Amino acid sequence: MEFFAFPCRPKPSTLRGMQPPDMRTESNYVPSALVVENEVVAGLRQLDELTVRRVLPNVSQRNVGPFVFLDHMGITYFEAGQGINVRPHPHIGLATLTYLFSGRVLHRDSLGSVQEIVPGEVNFMVSGRGIVHSERSHPDSPAGPLHGLQMWLALPLGQEGCEPRFEHFTSDETPSLNVLGGQLRVVLGEYQGFRSPVQAPLGATYLDLDLPAGASVSLPETEERALYVVEGSLDVGGHIVHPGHLAVLKPGSKGSLTAVTPTRAAFLGGQALETRRFIEWNFVSSSKTAIAAAKERWRNREFPTVPGDDVEFIPLPAEHPSSLIPSQ
Repeated sequence: MEFFAFPCRPKPSTLRGMQPPDMRTESNYVPSALVVENEVVAGLRQLDELTVRRVLPNVSQRNVGPFVFLDHMGITYFEAGQGINVRPHPHIGLATLTYLFSGRVLHRDSLGSVQEIVPGEVNFMVSGRGIVHSERSHPDSPAGPLHGLQMWLALPLGQEGCEPRFEHFTSDETPSLNVLGGQLRVVLGEYQGFRSPVQAPLGATYLDLDLPAGASVSLPETEERALYVVEGSLDVGGHIVHPGHLAVLKPGSKGSLTAVTPTRAAFLGGQALETRRFIEWNFVSSSKTAIAAAKERWRNREFPTVPGDDVEFIPLPAEHPSSLIPSQ
């Protein structure tokens, strides 16, 4: 299966945790110039214990800027002590971002990182030439829902084989703007002079929108842009976007969006990819040869293991009859 998919060291951020004054609805702004040129309906999938909506890639929309993969996780309710168990698996050529609305997930990787992810925090992992990670629920986790977004971003040409790294940011380290009692958080990129501390690729922008009914915000003018509605509905230039839908905006269009009802949504944007990306299983690259080599490395157990989680692993699809294979 082939589709599309950061610099390893883009510009450092200038703001950490700075909270600007309240924003107000832009009552004088006319949003009629906005144009939705494509709309993707996410497809439901069951991944072990977790229900997800696969947004990207899609047959009609391979990517939006550097965003080559987007899963909407949940809402899935787990009893106490239960949850997800995503065994160690490899990545190359991408950066992963996990952002939760509810629930908790424990991240471990082959760099030795151990980090519990909670709502509003940013979990950002750059695979570069190769990294292995696992995502599991803590055995002592309380009963409750798990809900969030997980994304893959392509690394720029020339940096697909960079050294892997892991970064984590608490909710008070990313700028948050008040919008009529709601909130706009700058998870990636920049919005109205406020910049996320996350070192994001190819001008990647991700705004977490948690808006009350009637609130309006203007949209960043990134080269490629889209809006994904998690809950509620948005009016985008007279076009209503419903939950589970990704509205891809026409390049160069200007305007704002308005929450029709209380709405949670994601704005995604960034520069167009320099060239096509291929995706096969968990690998992203501009080179099919690099993907084939990564598959062989994983098949031969040549990737590093995850300290503290080095017994199980996910085999290549259709490679092994057993899902529990001792590491070598």
